[in-house]
Amino acid sequence: MNLRNLKDAKSRRQFLEKELKINLENIKKAFIHNENQITVENLIGETTLPLGVAGPIRIKNLKFKSQNQYYIPLATTEGALVASVNRGCKAINQSGGAIVFFEENGVTRGPVYETGNLETGFWFLNWLKNNEDLIKKTAEKTSSHLKYLKFEGRVVGSYTFVRFYFDTEEAMGMNMVTFATNEINGLIKEKTGISCLSISGNYCIDKKPSWLNFILGRGISLWVETVIKKEVVRKVLNTSPKKIFDVWLAKNFIGSAISGSLGFNAHFANIVASFFAATGQDLAHVVEGSMGISTTKLESNDDLYFSIYIPSIMIGLVGGGMRLTIKKEAIDITKAKTKKELVEVLGGAVLAGELSLLASLAEGSLAKAHKSLGRINK
Repeated sequence: MNLRNLKDAKSRRQFLEKELKINLENIKKAFIHNENQITVENLIGETTLPLGVAGPIRIKNLKFKSQNQYYIPLATTEGALVASVNRGCKAINQSGGAIVFFEENGVTRGPVYETGNLETGFWFLNWLKNNEDLIKKTAEKTSSHLKYLKFEGRVVGSYTFVRFYFDTEEAMGMNMVTFATNEINGLIKEKTGISCLSISGNYCIDKKPSWLNFILGRGISLWVETVIKKEVVRKVLNTSPKKIFDVWLAKNFIGSAISGSLGFNAHFANIVASFFAATGQDLAHVVEGSMGISTTKLESNDDLYFSIYIPSIMIGLVGGGMRLTIKKEAIDITKAKTKKELVEVLGGAVLAGELSLLASLAEGSLAKAHKSLGRINK
């Protein structure tokens, strides 16, 4: 029997229980939304993750001359993670807070066209440049919340790769840019006869680690920094600025270099994944959120400068999983009213978690923390 032929989640659960001789009682209990709120095929219910809260963390945005305190919802099965982020928040707050900067790069979709030869490929890129106003008009007809920004292109043999950039306002926007790019492809076919071979040619580059996204950025690029007072490092983080610096240099840079890592950081993905899961983001974009660099240095007075850079954050405040009421409640915990504010919360969380883990490694307490917090003693 095809599960899609069954009328609802209850029928599918009952079919699986009978077919597999299992009990799905807890999946049924976790099913809290109406089926028309969920865009998942062959729906049988929902699953849950434990949800913890860290913070608050104090964050300043110098560009907008704002300062806010945010609580951080984190959905994870990993013991010690929330405690670690919470400790990092405490150290940052006691040192005056963190400062955030970000840059909106635009959401990208990168189709590939079969142009046949180099001459046609370069002619095609020139045609796109000369007709960009028409391309913009065509794209923006697809949504009042989408703005066309620009394109970049590369010719490789008989193929031409194009990377279109869009502003998607408060949505993460991958569906929006796909619809817009599809309309652009129709225009190109009509005006030039050139066909799109694939609406995604991996030049986006979506849900994969990539130097292109690392260098050019995608979605939102984020920088956050703080200076942790040396006495706070000793009292809250139980180590010294010099030890944190030494671990950071050996682990994040030399260790990442010899392993060919695209993430020169300790564990950005840990915090990005738990924040995305809590707030209803597309979990596959954790791959892009894992890329980034943490930097640190000793100040002249032995305080610890600490900073993170994440070049590609794909996140939204509306649409997608954010339609689910339980995810909306998690977002409400942050008090973020815009996508930019939500990025600030994520940035503070990553900064705090990265700082705390490196301190734990410098202190030599990682195994102890996971033993005491990551296990249930019976």
